[in-house]
Amino acid sequence: MGLGDWYDANIVPKVIGCACGMGQVMKRRSLVVPLAKGDVFELGCGCGINQEFYDVDAVTSYAGIDPHEGMLETAREAAAKKGWPDHMKQVDMRQGIGEDIPFADNSFDTVVCTFTLCSVQEPAQVLSEMRRILRPAGTALFLEHGRAPDASVAKWQDRIEPLWKHLAGGCHLTRPISSAFANAGFEVEELGRGYMPKSPRWAMWNEWGAARKVGE
Repeated sequence: MGLGDWYDANIVPKVIGCACGMGQVMKRRSLVVPLAKGDVFELGCGCGINQEFYDVDAVTSYAGIDPHEGMLETAREAAAKKGWPDHMKQVDMRQGIGEDIPFADNSFDTVVCTFTLCSVQEPAQVLSEMRRILRPAGTALFLEHGRAPDASVAKWQDRIEPLWKHLAGGCHLTRPISSAFANAGFEVEELGRGYMPKSPRWAMWNEWGAARKVGE
């Protein structure tokens, strides 16, 4: 194993887990994840960081994927601690990537995506897959960080991103958020936007909302 592979396997998951579990980040997760209902799919479910926010009474089944098998084990432990295997008709967490989601068309009422689109290889393909697995009028709940609307901040994002994505597991700073969902065939209800308090502005412009599948 080369140094790069060792770093990606051992350091990156810890860095991501630490950054994504900060207090202000968790507060914003609490605004989005409890809205999930019905048959739910989570993109990037590793570590189970969203588990505490799901409403067990509103969710009938839960599925998720993550490319890191080690992180999935933590997610499964979090689900067991929450008692989901006893309450759900199905709990299914698998290793996988968003560009090829291993579930059938029209399988889910809700897709949850939090701080994940920044690091996928092909965001447009991932959004297409999310739309595919949603039932007609299903909803993709999102909380993401991306390109800031302020030109001065965006300029720094452009400068920092080439190094940042190598240090942070492929995380991009400059990807659009709400407009990306709209361009993928969703009707977007934006629930909030703004910089994360107590965080570098270049790293934490956030947008969160509900993107509904339309046209079918």
